[in-house]
Amino acid sequence: MKLKKLLLPALSLLMALIVSGLLVAFSDAKVLALKNNPLSMLAKGFSTSGSAYWALFRGSIFDPNLAHGNFWGGFYPFSETLVMASPLILTGLSVALAFRAGLFNIGAQGQFIAGAIGASWVGFSFHLPIVIHSLAAIAAALVFSGVYGGFVGFLKSRTGAHEVIVTIMLNYVAGYFLLWLLSTTAFLRPGRKDPLAPEVQQNARLPHLFGSEFRANLGFIVALLAAGAVWWLLNRSTWGFRFRAVGANAAASRTAGISVARATTTVMFIAGALAGLGGAVQILGSEYAMTSGVGGSFGFDAITVALLGRGTPLGTVFAALLFGALRAGGLTMQASTDTPLELVLVIQALVVLFIAAPALIKSIFRLKNLESGQAVTSKGWNG
Repeated sequence: MKLKKLLLPALSLLMALIVSGLLVAFSDAKVLALKNNPLSMLAKGFSTSGSAYWALFRGSIFDPNLAHGNFWGGFYPFSETLVMASPLILTGLSVALAFRAGLFNIGAQGQFIAGAIGASWVGFSFHLPIVIHSLAAIAAALVFSGVYGGFVGFLKSRTGAHEVIVTIMLNYVAGYFLLWLLSTTAFLRPGRKDPLAPEVQQNARLPHLFGSEFRANLGFIVALLAAGAVWWLLNRSTWGFRFRAVGANAAASRTAGISVARATTTVMFIAGALAGLGGAVQILGSEYAMTSGVGGSFGFDAITVALLGRGTPLGTVFAALLFGALRAGGLTMQASTDTPLELVLVIQALVVLFIAAPALIKSIFRLKNLESGQAVTSKGWNG
């Protein structure tokens, strides 16, 4: 049964790569110039798309050009994939956990920013010993973002406010609050007029995993530990049972004696803390200085990652690694070939498209007896 649940995402990814390969080939003027010679056009198309995907691999996993004289140096692209995947794992877990409790957390972006603010503030404002400084910055990020997410759960449980609307609005609040911080307060780096915060101190930074020449840092291990903690929470704890019960049927859970209001507030606090931990990893592990664009698109990509991961911690980790590889390799693909960087975004969009249409995948591959597994409905994630 588990293999069946993994088969649909794998086939969805395969279809996305096939369709994207066709787009890469037929967007190349050299391929289209051979339209009067179909066989040559086909061969050139395969060569073009193959070169693009090879460049994607070199930019995300291993680059032989960097391995001359130092074999391990060829894995620098994989280090970049881990750097980009770490915040995605944490924000994806935030969205996935909310899914399992019947909530749609669109606010991972704002929660990510709240966590980044907390980590950055502690990182550059205080002078603490090594390790303690990092832990204090992470703790601040967890508190800031946990309260920011928990406020959504509180509003929903007490007033019935829909979490989608509230979280979308709070994304704007976080973004504009960050701009204010970086323009009029101590968060603005001395001597600068552009929105740039001071760098976090050396003692607050997360250590590198494979040496200073690689950017991969302890944030990836933190993300894996968080994934393990979420798995334990959902599958081995009483609170996890309550979250899943509320997500499956809130009315029945209330009848069984479960406090739906408490479960909703708690799960949104934890979801917010996970997204904020992603912000802390971004600031303490790789960026070091907060800018107005620190959140990037992590919060919104997290929704895609959670969907591709089928709302499970393990699936979310693999989905985040895939998207991290697409982000890291996309730059090399653009530089080495004539492939536009936007086509990487097309690949991501196609993955979502095919994931959201399991009936289409089953029809294409004639998998009539395959169960669709888990799916997102208007009431959350059902499995």
